[in-house]
Amino acid sequence: MSQMLRLMLLCWIGMTATARADDLQQLDADYWAWRASEQPFSEDDIPRIERSPHFQVDWSPAAITGYRQAIRAFEQRWLSLQPAPSAARAQQVDYRLVGSAIARARFELDLRRSWQRHPGFYVDQTLGSVYEVLLPPAPIDASRQAVVLDRLERIPTTLMAARDNLTDVRAPFLALTLDALHDIEARLERLNRTLTPQFHADRQTRLQAAIGAAAGALVDYRNWLDAQRPQARPDTAIGAQAYGFFLHNVAMLSFEPSAMLELARAEWSRAVAFESIEENRVNGTPQATLFASSDAQVVAEREQEAAVRRFLVEQHILSVPDDVAHYRNQLLPDYLEPLAFLGVSDDLTGPSRLRENATSYIREPRPDLPYFYRSTAQDPRPIIVHEGVPGHYFQLALGWRHPDPIRQHYYDSAANEGIGFYAEEMMLQAGLFDDHPRTRSIIASFMRLRALRVEVDVKLALGQFTLEQAADYLEHTVPMDHATALEEAASFAATPGQAISYQIGKSQILNLLADVRRRDGTRFSLQNFHDRLWREGNVPFALTRYEWLGDASEIPTPLPMPTVTP
Repeated sequence: MSQMLRLMLLCWIGMTATARADDLQQLDADYWAWRASEQPFSEDDIPRIERSPHFQVDWSPAAITGYRQAIRAFEQRWLSLQPAPSAARAQQVDYRLVGSAIARARFELDLRRSWQRHPGFYVDQTLGSVYEVLLPPAPIDASRQAVVLDRLERIPTTLMAARDNLTDVRAPFLALTLDALHDIEARLERLNRTLTPQFHADRQTRLQAAIGAAAGALVDYRNWLDAQRPQARPDTAIGAQAYGFFLHNVAMLSFEPSAMLELARAEWSRAVAFESIEENRVNGTPQATLFASSDAQVVAEREQEAAVRRFLVEQHILSVPDDVAHYRNQLLPDYLEPLAFLGVSDDLTGPSRLRENATSYIREPRPDLPYFYRSTAQDPRPIIVHEGVPGHYFQLALGWRHPDPIRQHYYDSAANEGIGFYAEEMMLQAGLFDDHPRTRSIIASFMRLRALRVEVDVKLALGQFTLEQAADYLEHTVPMDHATALEEAASFAATPGQAISYQIGKSQILNLLADVRRRDGTRFSLQNFHDRLWREGNVPFALTRYEWLGDASEIPTPLPMPTVTP
């Protein structure tokens, strides 16, 4: 081949690769524009995405048919854009990210199938859609008021569609939904009373009518659900094939369930030993006390969040750009209280709100608070570290600034929760909690819980635990209060694969750190490692390992879609 032909061929290959990359970016943009109209609302704060103010919840049978058609079209476009083996690692990673995002929608619709099996799904799509609009702090401006009204008025229509869709109801999910709705009239009456003063006077009558109609529709839905008890199936497991599809195609995890269980048991033993050492260390010291008031907790959290940021910089752990906003505590507003059962009560902002502070809503300190709220009422720093800085809010704020739009959009619990969990022990080892020995015990308790979550997730997904068995296991092994244990177990049963993300993600980070340090030798910088990890924090760690080290050994081979009976 002549030199001229060789140059022409290389030029053609380069142009083809660029065209494919451009096409992939367009596919990604098209997918996420569609996803903002389809993605279900959930209790989890990480997947919350920004939606058009004109978005309408639609889970009618016709809409579901349309969702399937759209996913099929996205899958076909994605398959046509597969990069050549010689393509740059970054391009190959982007390709797998887009594929994972599409596979998540397929998994939710055709394998997890909450829209057919879990009556609580429609509580999330109705009241949950309203709750998400109300989470950003007051004032509730005119544009948000309009969205709240539109979503409230949509509730009766969505609940009628639920009756058509719920053809495979599972009894444990049914019981949990009925329990959540048992006092819905009183909850919405409180919502009416507390939210009305937040609205403009000319919209208050419409708001009250919409809440009244929603309450009536939810009561009718509750009565309809109660009549479905006899035919509801007792099992909630999605099974090995569907779980494998999630692990390989969505989460980018090559771990077999048995390997995850083995890892989790080892980590649980380590956490128990670590906690025993910490408890021995604090033997005889005063018990941790609660803040005297929510005001005192808010002031302390503000000071401690600033101290955490200083600590990260002074100890050369992680860069903290000055223009990244803050993570703040605020007492839960009275208008949010009736809906707080619908999910994590925080607002981590979003790509269009980078200058706004994140908000985590707290409760008045008292001894009977649930597990996590009680820990923050003693010392806010463990939750600051996991949820705020350097955890979820900080990591997401950096990810939303990524120059690659594909990486701005993508989210993955194994990466996001893995970083949050890793940050807890990383900051403990760095010395952040040296002045508060009992907080070190709290961190160890969190470690035990996250290790146990793996076992609960796997066994629920494979049918080796019932929901009640999982709740009892958490309650007595963590230990934790029964209400929180049942809430955790129900969430894991409804969202298989989410609860493994903390421990498995953290383990992947530790392995990656060790291998990067071994490669870099004396040139290794912990701060540089963390800066890059946090910026790329939405990317599954198997893909990060490949991009950084050229090691594709942890990237799973995609599995075919299991046979589904509509």
